Amino acid sequence: MTILVTGGAGFIGFHLCERLLREGYRVICFDNFDPFYDPNLKIRNVEELTLRFPETFSLVTGDIRNRDHLKETFQTERIDLVFHLAAKAGVRPSLLEPQLYEEVNLRGTIFLLETCKGFGVKKFIFASSSSVYGESSQVPFSEEDPDLRPISPYGVTKRAGELICYCYHYLYQMEVACLRIFTAYGPRQRPEMAIHKFTALMDQGEEIPVYGDGSSRRDYTYIDDLIDGMMAVLEHHQGFEIYNLGESRTTSLNELIHLIEEALGKRAKIQRLEPQKGDVSLTYADIRKAKQRLGYQPKISIEEGIRRFVRWYKERKRI
Repeated sequence: MTILVTGGAGFIGFHLCERLLREGYRVICFDNFDPFYDPNLKIRNVEELTLRFPETFSLVTGDIRNRDHLKETFQTERIDLVFHLAAKAGVRPSLLEPQLYEEVNLRGTIFLLETCKGFGVKKFIFASSSSVYGESSQVPFSEEDPDLRPISPYGVTKRAGELICYCYHYLYQMEVACLRIFTAYGPRQRPEMAIHKFTALMDQGEEIPVYGDGSSRRDYTYIDDLIDGMMAVLEHHQGFEIYNLGESRTTSLNELIHLIEEALGKRAKIQRLEPQKGDVSLTYADIRKAKQRLGYQPKISIEEGIRRFVRWYKERKRI
């Protein structure tokens, strides 16, 4: 089976491509190396996969907003399934450039679905986000909640992406799974995300920016658990479904900082800032559906995950 992974050079994309390749799939990574963060990090990810899996891994440098890039790829390769991870990421940046987020996250997804339709690709897995829930009063967050009100343009584009995916399932009989991912972290995490950013700043003796009083809580998902869930979707999913993929446990920002301090062996210097628009106070995944239908079972606690991440961070520093 040949699988196209859009955004395959990024943090989650690398780990997904690696797992697919290890399990014998042929993988095409489709990425535009967006400079949202250092493209060299993504280039190194691709180089590593190319070196380790020269026969079954290939790279296509392209943009999902460019129909010609997509058409040429689908004409050249016989693609059986698409993992669609490519997106403009980040809640706060989406407040500054909402039109760009719409262009990439929604229009790009439509172009990709249209290309799948045109070339008869019937299996499509869409990386959505816990941001679709907004400030939900239903806790933990359930896929069955009909009243979703995302509070950032990023969250809106992800919810719209889910709806357009359902439309293509209904109209063209595509098998589609939408994965609501809850704050993924682990080795190779994007450098602007809290765990990576806080670890680096703390290690350098610099202040870490904390928006609000540190009481906001997140459901952090270790990358290995997330990839286990994504592989379970590949193996077991049929029809159209939305799945939460999280740890189903919440950790406050203050608790997170303390865990990084312990793992790093250094004290944090904290810069207190006003809460940011678009940030939610809580994310918390109800994962009963993923457990029942996919056999999903997260194994890595936040304590163990932070220790693993800091160990990777220290090892990378020595390279």
